[in-house]
Amino acid sequence: MQTNICSLMATTVKPSCIKRVINPALTVIQQRRYASNLDADIVVIGSGPGGYVAAIKAAQLGMKTVCIEKDPTLGGTCLNVGCIPSKSLLNNSYYYHMAHSGDLKERGIDVSGIQLNLPKLMEQKTNVVKALTGGIAGLFKKNKIELIKGHGKITGNNQVTALGPDGSTVATVNAKNILIATGSEVTPFQGFEVDEKEIVTSTGALSLETVPKSLIVIGAGVIGLELGSVWQRLGSEVTAIEFMPTIGGVGMDGEVRKTLQKILTKQGFKFKLGTKVTAASKQNNQIEVSLEDAKDSNKKESMTCDVLLLCIGRRPYTENLGLEEIGIERDEKGRIPVNSRFQTVIPNIFAIGDCIHGPMLAHKAEDEGIITVEGIAGGAVHIDYNCVPSVIYTHPEVSWVGKSEEDLKQEGIDFKVGKFPFMANSRAKTNLEVDGFVKVLADKNTDKILGVHMIGPCVGELINEAVLAMEYGASAEDVARVCHAHPTCAEALREAHLSAYCGKPINF
Repeated sequence: MQTNICSLMATTVKPSCIKRVINPALTVIQQRRYASNLDADIVVIGSGPGGYVAAIKAAQLGMKTVCIEKDPTLGGTCLNVGCIPSKSLLNNSYYYHMAHSGDLKERGIDVSGIQLNLPKLMEQKTNVVKALTGGIAGLFKKNKIELIKGHGKITGNNQVTALGPDGSTVATVNAKNILIATGSEVTPFQGFEVDEKEIVTSTGALSLETVPKSLIVIGAGVIGLELGSVWQRLGSEVTAIEFMPTIGGVGMDGEVRKTLQKILTKQGFKFKLGTKVTAASKQNNQIEVSLEDAKDSNKKESMTCDVLLLCIGRRPYTENLGLEEIGIERDEKGRIPVNSRFQTVIPNIFAIGDCIHGPMLAHKAEDEGIITVEGIAGGAVHIDYNCVPSVIYTHPEVSWVGKSEEDLKQEGIDFKVGKFPFMANSRAKTNLEVDGFVKVLADKNTDKILGVHMIGPCVGELINEAVLAMEYGASAEDVARVCHAHPTCAEALREAHLSAYCGKPINF
């Protein structure tokens, strides 16, 4: 992180009369002519979770705000081809799985003639995306945020130019502050020609027209596990190929990883870990994938599939922003270096979200956007990245915040462990969702909560209680002594804290 950069002195820019450019009903940014120059207190480049939230907060604080967005709809990757559509498919595919697998029959609900209506499933996903992106357009209108369609390029320390698809100038904005919130894009896999039909990225995997008989996922991280789960539930034979020896990506507790892999394998998800994909080619209406052992290149094999999904990660979207021209150098991963106030080397130019260091999470970008704008307005700037939660929306869900056991051992911190299984939780038992557990890590000497890791029902929601406790520096005893409603899955979280505090949970 860069330091010792003077904070920007706040000044007021007279508002300019700029015509509205959004049609909320269509949620499409309209192209139109602008005056050669516009004035603003802040111009935000990008309307993803970080950008649109920052723009709204800036407008709420009284700043004349302009947002430049290159895509036809608002919301960035998250709302259009990421978090939102994937959760729609995850949720509805699980309903289909429950009905088709006989799970409902075990609950006393006899159903017959179950059929998948994939176009309807996709239509529901599309409608959700339209409603939410349209909602952002409505919020922009309500908060009097000027929206410009174009690729935002910084053309001066206080100037951003919106470029059309042909490179022509759509508008030029002169702003006291510039906020870069351009997000990230799918990391390309060299040598693989993506057509989003048979060889697809996460974008194509959200819109397949038929259920593939077989699907190979390259990468067993968060995105690979979630999208693989969708199509596995809908009838695909899914195999995840992962270079690393474990699944789940960065930050997940080792015990949780093993449990998740065991449960997903039982569901029918197949894994080939410690394996490298070297090539893929289309042969006789199928895709032949060449593999080799990650440690021994002499061990080779091949597999075939109907659809190949590339999920090897994401990279910052920081190309053609005019950064180097004004003296802002990117790091080796293409990220924009910033200080603790999210300032670049140019004090009035800020950056947040996926294009800077840290986890590529929508809620992380949102928080950074809010506190950056508050800082510009003269407020305090603080975020504790140790208190940023992560969730994997498989079934069961996985969530965590803070340090893992592996982290604490590596750092030489004395800690104690409290665990509670969902099989001993009355609500989970009632709902026939008993797989998984809650695990609490606390300082051995002070009892301060250092990390919480969960796998099981509703843990994507439960993790927020753990985040709140850690944000306020709570001890395991603090949570253990808070009354929790009965019967709820949240009681498992309380019992795990009780186990960490005194080693004696009540119900196990």
